[in-house]
Amino acid sequence: MGEKEKLYKNQWVTDSLVLFPMRAENDEDAIRQLGELLVKHSVVKESWINAALEREKVFATGLPTPEIGVAIPHADAEYVLKQAIAIGVLDHPVSFGEMGSEGNRVDVQIVCALAVEKSEMLVPLLNKLVEVFQSPGVLSNITNAKSPQEVADLFNLYLNQSKEE
Repeated sequence: MGEKEKLYKNQWVTDSLVLFPMRAENDEDAIRQLGELLVKHSVVKESWINAALEREKVFATGLPTPEIGVAIPHADAEYVLKQAIAIGVLDHPVSFGEMGSEGNRVDVQIVCALAVEKSEMLVPLLNKLVEVFQSPGVLSNITNAKSPQEVADLFNLYLNQSKEE
């Protein structure tokens, strides 16, 4: 089984790593809250939080997706103890810098804080997430979920689907 197959067979999200509903004052607050959740569950080192905040200033992670804005903050593998994704579904959107676009902002309602232990897995995961987020209905299904468990189940379902299905 190659890296790609292993990546998609993993359960990336558990209900204990979902903040739903989440309230944040701004992008920094959202990243900090999800980082603290990852630290609490021994997924990342405490230094992940500042690393992700600093990285966000240089490489913004807001995606202007069709339905609902998403951000995917992360830090380098050296800050990660085990792989997982912490998800925050915001009550009210907060503004993140737009990925790959200097100066543009995106109103974000779903924040996915990535903890990837192997740097070579980051790009495939980011590509998979972007693919999932561009699928019609996915983001509204997530924001309309009724519980952290439902959010986790939806993410794991979508991340384990392949394009052929």
